[in-house]
Amino acid sequence: MRTLAKLLLGGALLVLSFAAREMSAQEIRVAAAADLRPALEEIVGRFQAQSGAKVSVSYGSSGNFFQQIQSGAPFDLFFSANLDYPKKLEASALTVPGSYYEYARGKIVLLVQSGSTLDIKQGSKILLDPSVKKISIADPNHAPYGQAAVAALQTENIYDKVSPKLVNGENISQAASFVLSGAADVGIASLSLALSPATRAKVRFWEIPQNDYPPIQQASVVLRSSKNQKLAMQFESYFQTREVKEILERYGFEIPAANKK
Repeated sequence: MRTLAKLLLGGALLVLSFAAREMSAQEIRVAAAADLRPALEEIVGRFQAQSGAKVSVSYGSSGNFFQQIQSGAPFDLFFSANLDYPKKLEASALTVPGSYYEYARGKIVLLVQSGSTLDIKQGSKILLDPSVKKISIADPNHAPYGQAAVAALQTENIYDKVSPKLVNGENISQAASFVLSGAADVGIASLSLALSPATRAKVRFWEIPQNDYPPIQQASVVLRSSKNQKLAMQFESYFQTREVKEILERYGFEIPAANKK
């Protein structure tokens, strides 16, 4: 009887082991630039409903994720807010060959609370207003949107005048949250976050001319270290569908001309 019980127990454990492996095989981890959050939450929801797989997403700055991936962080895909980091990973043979995909171009805006007395329609001039004490941007040391913000301020020839007012968020999402919380009077954030359903009614924004800063071209790669490359490639393929492109456009992203088909 004891032998039979042991056999039954062993069989049950084996079944559970196979089940756990099967569940693991149907899950991927994604590292994504914070500007993607509003759109990606919708995209992931649709993909999960269609595939039955689970997609776990971590949001942050592209530069920080780049360093983590180089150090072996267990992500399956990387959605970067610029092209440099995915290309560097590709050059280091850390990506699945052929998985590099340029999915969108981001845009930056001036952001204030909806109840602010500042006239956002004046554009960058409001940053020189004496009532503006703090201006939030993403940390330009590792966040592409922060680098774009600095470039725009330099193009407008006001960077030196406003630099003492700048406060850095860890990523573009935190920069936007400083405005929402009142920790900053004005922020330079992504258009995608300004259009987010959770934010839209709470803010007013003015789109910064795209000629004021280098293009925020964004790309994704599947990582060679992925344990679920097949599912990761499936998700990236879904990202190239018309359905997803329409979602990205709704959140203010510009789709590269070569990928609009």
